[in-house]
Amino acid sequence: MKVSFKGDYALKIILDLSLLYHQSKTALTQIREIARRQDIPEKFLEQIVSILKQANYLRTNRGPRGGIALSKAPSQITLGEIIRLIDGTTAPIACVSCTQYSRCDFENRCVFKGVFEEIRSKTNAIVDNLTFQDLYERHTHQEATIFQGFGI
Repeated sequence: MKVSFKGDYALKIILDLSLLYHQSKTALTQIREIARRQDIPEKFLEQIVSILKQANYLRTNRGPRGGIALSKAPSQITLGEIIRLIDGTTAPIACVSCTQYSRCDFENRCVFKGVFEEIRSKTNAIVDNLTFQDLYERHTHQEATIFQGFGI
């Protein structure tokens, strides 16, 4: 599995919105604010937001009080869903992909195929069971640990 810059940014957008979701389930935020907080070029962020909106992960409102927000709870969105939406398969090689399978002439005698299947399965077990609620909790714990180190 390879996560592209686009995929990384999509994950950061969903996490950013997950943090806001816990402050207010109805709050909207401006794209430029996410771009500033996550250090993502605004035009690139707009393209990713469009993909996430079309896939029903985001809702948007136009106008002076408009913005974007998650369309579902962070507990209902997995890391695997977003990775696959943006970057495609999580398989390390096409001959073991469940969604983008491509036959190889050496497949029947390839010693690596079983290894790559195991990598795909273990990767999927992680990304398909890790929600943005879990990541929100990790972030919150990590922030608390950092502030404790400063005596705050």
